[in-house]
Amino acid sequence: MELVSTPHFDRAYRKIVRRCPWLQSKIDQAILTLEQDVNASILQTHKLTGKLNGLLACSCGYDCRIVFSVEKEIAKNKEFILLIDIGTHEDVY
Repeated sequence: MELVSTPHFDRAYRKIVRRCPWLQSKIDQAILTLEQDVNASILQTHKLTGKLNGLLACSCGYDCRIVFSVEKEIAKNKEFILLIDIGTHEDVY
C-alpha cells in the first residue's frame, strides 16, 4: 500500500529523530512494515477513540507511536496510508 505523509508528520518525524536519534532505525523499520502490512503483529496496530476516533496507531518503539489512517482514493479505486503524526504516547494522544 502506498504511504503519504502530511507536513505535520514530516515535522514531527524530524523533531523526534533530532531528539532521539537512536529511534530512527526503529521508526524507519516500522514505516516499511506498515507499508507492507498494516496489521503486522510487531506494529501492535490499534484503533483510536476520543478526539482521534477513526484513526489508527502503531508502535515503533517502547514509547513511540505513529498515528495514521487508511484512505481510499475513489477516482482510482486505490487505498493508501496517510501518516498523520509521530511522537511519544503523551505527544500524539
